[in-house]
Amino acid sequence: MWRGSLIAMLLAGCASTPQASRERDAEAKQFVSHPATAAVYVYRSDWSAMGEDSVLYVDRRLLGATLPGTYFRIDLQPGKHVLSGFGYDAGRLAIDVRPGEIYFVLLKVLNGTSQFAWRDAEVGRRELLDCCAMLETWAPGQRPLFR
Repeated sequence: MWRGSLIAMLLAGCASTPQASRERDAEAKQFVSHPATAAVYVYRSDWSAMGEDSVLYVDRRLLGATLPGTYFRIDLQPGKHVLSGFGYDAGRLAIDVRPGEIYFVLLKVLNGTSQFAWRDAEVGRRELLDCCAMLETWAPGQRPLFR
């Protein structure tokens, strides 16, 4: 319960990426995929990197800033895509997704370096449910507010 309050306080301090509504968060945590697209969950469960954020992109499209205890759900067309983070680095992960499938990617930001790691579906669901609140993706053309 305290994590929910902590997440709310963190998100209030980072107005550049809006938190999703409770309804959208609950819907995303049902882990349902559309038959024509793949659902990719990118989440940060590591609370030790409190001050470190990273901007997340998919195929060079800006999604938003990540924070510990948050996640993005990305619905992608089948095929090859590239997840990338931008902190001090340009960490990347090439992915190849299939329609109707659900994927989990753990994002760690350590000393400004984005590190992506695949997670098994069971582990990913459990970790995401234990830690994270959903963030909305930024609108096209919106830019991050760097500190």
